[in-house]
Amino acid sequence: MKSITVTVNSDTGLHARPAGQFVSVASSYKSDIKVKKNDREINGKSIMGILSLCVNTGEEITIYADGVDENEAVMGLNKLFSEGL
Repeated sequence: MKSITVTVNSDTGLHARPAGQFVSVASSYKSDIKVKKNDREINGKSIMGILSLCVNTGEEITIYADGVDENEAVMGLNKLFSEGL
């Protein structure tokens, strides 16, 4: 299992369009993707799960990937945030 902690820096946090982008990228990997904020952990391939976390600008989340392409998944999802998702 691989993980990375990122700070959400989009103007709207991880809502609507950014959440859709995240789920789209997460779903392109075979690995299981989980997202954790504080003590809540959800399926990173679920738009409803992502939206239910209510992640605002400046908050940190931890992304976990477990599976055959976990390295690529973590790097790909990290790239979204480094590019200003």
